[in-house]
Amino acid sequence: MMIKVIGLMELSDQAAFEEYRSQVSKTVELYQGVIKNRGSVVELFWNELQAPPFSTFVELEFPEVQDAHTWANSPEYQALVPIRSKAMKLTLFSVVT
Repeated sequence: MMIKVIGLMELSDQAAFEEYRSQVSKTVELYQGVIKNRGSVVELFWNELQAPPFSTFVELEFPEVQDAHTWANSPEYQALVPIRSKAMKLTLFSVVT
């Protein structure tokens, strides 16, 4: 069983995003996580839940639910939240695969 953390993002400041992106992977690795995929949304086929717009995504992987939870609430990641807030709007959730 792996825990995936999926982030749906709508970017608003490219320079802030590059700053955030250059630092976030170090915080993920501190909590046994890896960034598996990053990319742009090509087409949204259905949006019946009326999710806010998003143009990019990220997929992280952690060994355990607790690792993902600890990372998301860690002081290292929380230090990046002001940069993240300037860079984008984010929906972040975890799934078990």
